[in-house]
Amino acid sequence: MKFVAEINVMPRPELLDPQGKAVLLGLEHLGLDQVGDVRVGKHITLNLEAENETIAREKVEKACSKLLANLIMESYEYDLKQV
Repeated sequence: MKFVAEINVMPRPELLDPQGKAVLLGLEHLGLDQVGDVRVGKHITLNLEAENETIAREKVEKACSKLLANLIMESYEYDLKQV
């Protein structure tokens, strides 16, 4: 079976996000000062094959926790769909 995982990796809420702050300042310079906060993260699309959804989820969890996210500073969430 083929699956697609749409993964979002974001900085943990309790940590500062310097990239987000830089984007916020840039938006303010563009006159978009109504924006309250910006957090910048990563979006990853992972195409994979697995025998079933449970195994596919195990593969995505392993990829996220071992490689795609730095669990000290980032959290992740994903949506898995069969294609």
